[in-house]
Amino acid sequence: MKGKQRVETPSGNRTLNSAKKAKQDEFYTQYIDIQKEIEAYLEYNPDTFRNKVVYCNCDDPFESNFFKYFAVNFNKLGLKKLITTSYDGSPIASGQLSLLEYTEGNGNRPKPKAVAVIIDQVKDENGDGATNIDDVKLFLQRNMAARKALKAEGSYAGGDFRSPQCVALMKEADIVITNPPFSLFREYIAQIVEHKKQFLIIGNKNAITYKEVFTLIKSNAIWTGAMPMGKDLLFDVPEQYAQRMMASSKNGSSYRIIGGVLKGRSSSIWFTNLDHGRRHEMLPLMTMAENLKFSRHKDIKGKSAYDRYENYDAIEVPFTDSIPSDYEGVMGVPITFLDKYNPDQFEIIGATESEGKGFSSGLWNPESGIAQAVVNGMRVYKRIFIRHRG
Repeated sequence: MKGKQRVETPSGNRTLNSAKKAKQDEFYTQYIDIQKEIEAYLEYNPDTFRNKVVYCNCDDPFESNFFKYFAVNFNKLGLKKLITTSYDGSPIASGQLSLLEYTEGNGNRPKPKAVAVIIDQVKDENGDGATNIDDVKLFLQRNMAARKALKAEGSYAGGDFRSPQCVALMKEADIVITNPPFSLFREYIAQIVEHKKQFLIIGNKNAITYKEVFTLIKSNAIWTGAMPMGKDLLFDVPEQYAQRMMASSKNGSSYRIIGGVLKGRSSSIWFTNLDHGRRHEMLPLMTMAENLKFSRHKDIKGKSAYDRYENYDAIEVPFTDSIPSDYEGVMGVPITFLDKYNPDQFEIIGATESEGKGFSSGLWNPESGIAQAVVNGMRVYKRIFIRHRG
């Protein structure tokens, strides 16, 4: 769980599924993706993380790029404290970061299966006039109190984010930032909301349509992150697993090769309740008549009117840039619309009935017996229903 991706998507990611079952699902969030996302918030508000306690509760501090990023940039961000916890059974120091070896007491005791690392300062430990990851390593080597073993508690393994120890650490935090396990995403996000924490986490794109998640999106309690969701995220993959992945799946499905290095691939995005500038940008739009005449999309250009769903009381808008500026009714748009969602410009009404009656706020005709939106007899992929704010 240390900043790695646990993928539970169909066919295209069967290799990642197999890895998960074999307990080899070590897919690490890339440092560059963390950096890009965090810096987008700093551009909007340079003090986003100042004097804040950041908690990465699914991140092995020995390996996670989340830990590495926040440790290296501790002073730049103005953090008050950084807390990271690993999960019982995660392999310590497998080569991704390998900051240090954990020893306790006289060094003869076994290494713990889960560990918490707590940093409240990053100073020039080696006297070279700068602060970097080498100083963090020296600090941790010199300060044994900065890390401690996490033990199993009741039904929870050591380091499980649901365990009492980890919940206590969450209560201390201001912002929770991590890549949680997909299989527990609903439970994970419910816990964050329950404890009223700010957060920035990675999840599968389809989590948008989970009832528990979409309800929060609809109420403007959470939203998608600063980075666009048009491209899948890539993840670092352990060398010992790379060859097996290459042999069992196709490039472009569950992995990609970048500069000769294999990267795991997943349709993942950032979810957050931290504000960023992109969600306040007004989406420029043409009128309905202008779209029908000038749209760059062949599905729109030249038609006499926008299609209406046969089983939902809304029109079909297959592309976000084709939302008509002068239509006052309800429109069905792709889930990628959330990339451009400005809550001051649009209101989210509901979504197609992927998880039971009531999801679409009464727009669905249940007599159709079909949950997916239907246009001209053809089922359409998941849609979010929106309308313009007055």
